[in-house]
Amino acid sequence: MTIYGYARVSTTDQDLTIQEQALKAAGCQVIRSEKVSGTSTAGRRELQTLLAFLQAGDMLVVTRIDRLARSIADLQTIMLTLKDKGAALRCTEQPVDTTTAAGKAFLDMLGVFAEFETNLRRERQLEGIKAAKERGVYTGRKSSIDADVVRKLRDEGIGPVEIAKRLGIGRASVYRILSADL
Repeated sequence: MTIYGYARVSTTDQDLTIQEQALKAAGCQVIRSEKVSGTSTAGRRELQTLLAFLQAGDMLVVTRIDRLARSIADLQTIMLTLKDKGAALRCTEQPVDTTTAAGKAFLDMLGVFAEFETNLRRERQLEGIKAAKERGVYTGRKSSIDADVVRKLRDEGIGPVEIAKRLGIGRASVYRILSADL
């Protein structure tokens, strides 16, 4: 039996050290870490590597369920993979151990709360953006296209398709800038 550890943080400025130390203390022989959002399993190469290596009798250890998945669907998919391989899941900070009935039940409850927390965060973010727009504080991301350059090329007699090619931008962007001048 091999004990595998998985650590994850969402952004590159966050630190994995505390999770990695907890996984080492839990007896993990192999620890895979990554800095990527947990809202989906897409693009999580280290997690996919671990799931591919797991064999019957192995244990996957995380510090908390939200490090593994933030949606019920993803958590269930991961758990199905572990079950099919004959592997189990354990958390260091939560009473989750899928080798027990109570641990399995608690896992499902934690999964619901992780997804709920993600949805609340998204709602708060959208509310904050809406309020900032109403106050005129939030105007979106700054344009990466210099409208003056587009207009200058048009004034030189260059058509919108050629302007888009020269500047490496979409034609729709050129048309949007030029139509604003009308």
